[in-house]
Amino acid sequence: MKPFAAMEEIGSRIFQYIAFALEAISAAVIVAAIIIAGIKALAGWKRAQHKHHLYRATKHTVGRGILLGLELLIAADIVRTVCLEFNWKNIGLLGLIVIIRIILGFTLEVEMTGKWPWQQKR
Repeated sequence: MKPFAAMEEIGSRIFQYIAFALEAISAAVIVAAIIIAGIKALAGWKRAQHKHHLYRATKHTVGRGILLGLELLIAADIVRTVCLEFNWKNIGLLGLIVIIRIILGFTLEVEMTGKWPWQQKR
């Protein structure tokens, strides 16, 4: 038996819990953003003179929550791949997941602001 086998097992469990916690926090952030946006939209519906502004604010709040959730999911995938399942196949899958989530992030940013992230505000 390897002398550090027990420590490796404990370390592996800790990183599993960290990855799971990041995934759970990500889901909670997205759900919270949707709930907060819905409450704000319902509260402002009667007062809003221009419903278009209320719609944009709601969409912006939900979009920001989704973007933050995606960032946390990427962090969870990195922890899981680098600390738990380190091999070339998983690194390749992680790269693909990160690319897909980056594309989702860019499209959400364009959807919310109408501009690419690198475009200056005018």
